Amino acid sequence: MGRASLVRSVAVAALVIGLGNVVSRLLGLGRELVMAYLFGATGATDAFVAASAVPTVVYDLLVGGAISAALVPVFVDARDDDRLWSLLSAILSLAGVLLVAVALVLGAFAPAVIDLVAPGLAEASRSEAVPMVRTMLAAVVLQGLAGVLMAALYARRRVGLPAFAVAVYNGAIIVAALLFHQALGIYALVVGVLLGALGQLALQLLGLGRPRYRPSFDLNRPEVRTILRLYGPVALGMLVTIVGIVIDRNLASRLAEGSLSVMNYATRLIQFPLGLVATATSFAVLPLLTRHANAIAVTGDWRRADEVDRHGYRDTLRFGVKIVLLLMVPATVGLVVLREPLVQLLFERGRFGALDTARTALVFLAYAPQLPFTALDQLLIVAFYARKDTRTPVLIGVVGVGLYLASALLLIGPLDVAGLALANAIQNSAHGLILLVLLERAGVGLLGRDLVRFGLKVTAAALGMGLVLWLYVALALPRVVGPWSLAILLGLAAPLAALTYLGLLEALGERDARQVWSVVRARLGR
Repeated sequence: MGRASLVRSVAVAALVIGLGNVVSRLLGLGRELVMAYLFGATGATDAFVAASAVPTVVYDLLVGGAISAALVPVFVDARDDDRLWSLLSAILSLAGVLLVAVALVLGAFAPAVIDLVAPGLAEASRSEAVPMVRTMLAAVVLQGLAGVLMAALYARRRVGLPAFAVAVYNGAIIVAALLFHQALGIYALVVGVLLGALGQLALQLLGLGRPRYRPSFDLNRPEVRTILRLYGPVALGMLVTIVGIVIDRNLASRLAEGSLSVMNYATRLIQFPLGLVATATSFAVLPLLTRHANAIAVTGDWRRADEVDRHGYRDTLRFGVKIVLLLMVPATVGLVVLREPLVQLLFERGRFGALDTARTALVFLAYAPQLPFTALDQLLIVAFYARKDTRTPVLIGVVGVGLYLASALLLIGPLDVAGLALANAIQNSAHGLILLVLLERAGVGLLGRDLVRFGLKVTAAALGMGLVLWLYVALALPRVVGPWSLAILLGLAAPLAALTYLGLLEALGERDARQVWSVVRARLGR
């Protein structure tokens, strides 16, 4: 694939997924806004955050991690619809049985699970969390099946509907909360989770067209064995990640009431740019990386592989890194500068007060340094997955959890809940940097002069943009007298930041940035 075709293919796929993620993330943010407005940062919201962590962990362990690590790479090799549906039938059958079994077991032991995840919850919050867990575990079955179908769509490069799956989920939670909060209280959010999971499954079925499902439990299929072999290390890695999540929730639940909720709100802001840029780019490049890596694997030696495939793999990955740096570095700088007025505008209303704003902004500041590194990490993880290497990211993940635990215990005393967020940032940043070093040692040749020069120019332009934003906020913020004037301040900050950043890039003579923007403009024009 020529460079022009590569740029178009990756950029267009990333743009389509990114547009879907814009809607998804906006609705996800809206979900937190509704939750903050209706319920604040209280024991009830802590109960929901703790309870919702359980089905999230189950989904990530059994399906979420498998999508990019095992399902998409194997589904890519199913060249026609008959082979794809034959394989899908086997995977759906096995996944359905496993998900139902896990949901039943965890539902039976829900009180013990809550005690493990959040032992510091007050008794009233714990009593609310237990039935929430049991109800939301039913949604995991629906989401798991939707995830398998989503992987098939990504493998076929039908990226539109999968990109909107999370939008359907978040939208359902918002609608349910607004309609049923007076009758059901915090449990209205749980009803929304069930409706959202059902909507996700229906959306993916729509994308695959006429279903050809035939029940099958054939574990001897070569593709099934390959999926299990690839996902085995990932599952072990997810278990390590779960340990980290449990420790994180455990420590946060022992702090002041509302700490779990504050971390949840700040995490939502962190996940917005990550989903918009990193996730979109990763899924866009994965099929192309997999094709090149499959051809390289025939030789068994990276350095002896066909030059076209070796350079194709490197160029695809390098272009993905450039997209991530081009968008994520300025996003990080801008969000850090605007963090407090942004949190105030988004959340400070209803039962969410000024103290909650200050706590959330501080936690966000502690999370923020990881943004470029975590975005890079997501891209490098799929680069390893494309090479059928699922062990290396897992082993680094084990190191990361140990680093998190050491950092959290060191920082929680002086920094309270912000210390947990900073420990999380250290963990995720280290994971991405270690993967980058390992890829370079494998001979990929990612860090050429071109990429280093690009990164330096992007960083310089982003810092210049940040200085302009800081001066703008320092001059304008004292004149803010209400939410509407605050909205205008932030609304003007966005084009000011974009024009400053693009102007500085142009002054620095960055040509690759122009190429990406030209593809985006052409796609939007169509």
